[in-house]
Amino acid sequence: MVEITVKFRFMDNLKVFRGILSLLMALWVAFGSFCFPAAAFTDEQKLVSQAWRIVNRTYLDDTFNHQNWAQVRQKALKARPKDSQTAYEAIQNMLKTLDDPFTRFLDPRQYRSLQVNTSGELTGVGLQIALNPQTGKLEVVTPIAGSPAEKAGIQPRDRIIKIENTLTENITLDKAASLMRGKIGTAVSLVIERDGTSAKEISIIRDRITLNPVIAKLQKDQDLDIGYIRLTQFNANAPAELAHAISELEEKGAQSYVLDLRNNPGGLLQAGIEVARLWLDSGIVVYTVNRQGIEGNFESFGPALTQDPLVVLVNQGTASASEILAGALQDNKRGTLLGEKTFGKGLIQSLFELSDGSGLAVTIAKYETPNHRDINKLGITPDKVISPTEPITMDRIATSDDVQYQAAVELLQSTMNSEELGVRS
Repeated sequence: MVEITVKFRFMDNLKVFRGILSLLMALWVAFGSFCFPAAAFTDEQKLVSQAWRIVNRTYLDDTFNHQNWAQVRQKALKARPKDSQTAYEAIQNMLKTLDDPFTRFLDPRQYRSLQVNTSGELTGVGLQIALNPQTGKLEVVTPIAGSPAEKAGIQPRDRIIKIENTLTENITLDKAASLMRGKIGTAVSLVIERDGTSAKEISIIRDRITLNPVIAKLQKDQDLDIGYIRLTQFNANAPAELAHAISELEEKGAQSYVLDLRNNPGGLLQAGIEVARLWLDSGIVVYTVNRQGIEGNFESFGPALTQDPLVVLVNQGTASASEILAGALQDNKRGTLLGEKTFGKGLIQSLFELSDGSGLAVTIAKYETPNHRDINKLGITPDKVISPTEPITMDRIATSDDVQYQAAVELLQSTMNSEELGVRS
């Protein structure tokens, strides 16, 4: 009896051992088929995985456009890209699933080019472009001031149908930009479509474009000494240059100001915040909201460089950091916005460099104005809506032919008269 009992116990233990071993083997096979050991990754797979991790960690929408983001990674890695180009295509295909035109891949040349642009100088036609979120079409945000594109008559909201022989349907922003860039003195052909007119082909000669962000002058209009400041872009130099311009205009006797943000496509977030602080004694400049819904804010602690009355000119080409500034001045009641509804880009992107010198631009947050307005795809409606009857050329800006500027002058004159009456009473 004892011998039989021992045999039965041994057989039971053996069955348990075999069962555990089978379970472990099944788990190992399942886990092994799902995960790729890091040591087994090729350089191309490591690059794809690095890009995936950056988006996984930082992207604003934590649903990743309502999809299983881990499965997107697995699909990309299983394809086993064999070289840099196929790795880049795999990354681009991952990002396309997010349906966010502002989150994009930049190959090494494009990444370096973007860094050069931020420094304030580029070679090309001088267009700020975007993909319309509703139609997917390539649109002009604004031509850069003094650029070949502006001289050729290209306007905000123009649709670019073709660049040379390449149709722009389904084109990426970086591909479009690279097609328009080239050596100084060479020509590039664009087919432009505009509301109310048929498509037309325009040939533009590429040139070196210096991004000087501030144009300032003292103008006498209706017995007023007006400090006119045009800010064309928010690069790293914009805050210092604008501060210098305000100081000089104050010394020259400016009584009021017109800040012209028309066709300003934006630029660096921090530059927009610093410029707002030049005008505000105190108050919130902008709120930012990340993927966790955690709210941050940037404030102004003053003192402002001037207390003089301010009118801010805006239009459809006023975008991104320009809208941060416009919203801050409007909500803090520091300036009166005049013109047309702005572009409506309320998302913040950050740049990330990948291991091979390529990079990602990733939407990491959204912003709200001091009154918690989310202006993405909506824009900012000015306090006084004035639409021009016809496009205005560079040489007519801030002249008697500029109806929006003239409306600003009249508003400032009315403000100054009201202040004088208040003093007399």
